[in-house]
Amino acid sequence: MSEAMVLLVDNGSRQPAATLSLRSIAARLAEACGRPVHPVSLQHAQAIPPDALDGRPASVFAEFLRAQLAQGRREFVVVPLFFGASRALSAFIPQQIQILTDEFGPFTLRQADVLVPLPNGEPLLADILAAHVAQCSAQLGTEPTRVVVLDHGSPVPEVSAVRRSVSLALRDRLAARIPIDQAVMERRPGAEYDFNGPLLADELDRCAAAQPNAAVILAMLFISPGRHAGPDGDVADICREAMVRNPGLQVAISPLVGEHPLLIQILNERLRAVL
Repeated sequence: MSEAMVLLVDNGSRQPAATLSLRSIAARLAEACGRPVHPVSLQHAQAIPPDALDGRPASVFAEFLRAQLAQGRREFVVVPLFFGASRALSAFIPQQIQILTDEFGPFTLRQADVLVPLPNGEPLLADILAAHVAQCSAQLGTEPTRVVVLDHGSPVPEVSAVRRSVSLALRDRLAARIPIDQAVMERRPGAEYDFNGPLLADELDRCAAAQPNAAVILAMLFISPGRHAGPDGDVADICREAMVRNPGLQVAISPLVGEHPLLIQILNERLRAVL
């Protein structure tokens, strides 16, 4: 596998900041592992105008592989920039591999493990969130009354289980008296999806109802800025609206996982395990 081309793969976004973040993480991983790492999105990023990406169009999975296969490449390693085993990894990538195999013949593509393999989890990710919570506490000037671990939300129970695993590990790293809750940005309606937990707006209102002067830190289980995360995302809007509805409520949003250097250590370990 020494000649394999390494792809750092995210789900993809129509937000330029997401692709720029992916490129930054790939460059840092390349420096750590000592070999080229290609930032590639599974979907969506092709809609971003190149002018918004320093003049370089985003690379998208099927088209990127097609171009490499046409040039004679036959060995690839995918490093998923995913917390858990989403359907993008278990269904979309295999579908694309089959299509490309029908077109170009057999080739080798090995997929590294996700950031939080279950049931063992990933202690370093809890370390990242703990460091971010401490950073937010310093900015608030007070210890939080509650921490809420927030992720995108998923219809796949195994992906929601990742958030629960990280939340339990985070509990061991914070003061025992600080409650830790969980919330999501999106979930499907119906009791069968209750495993996702509450939506963020509902959870913030609940925190304020229980303690009108609550100081809440959102521990962001997001890697890169996009539609939800980042200064212009939905999360910031929801928090501002919650604080207007609940005048005593304070909400601080943690940095993103992609900003912390320990993420590169995790990714490099995943890559080395495959190589």
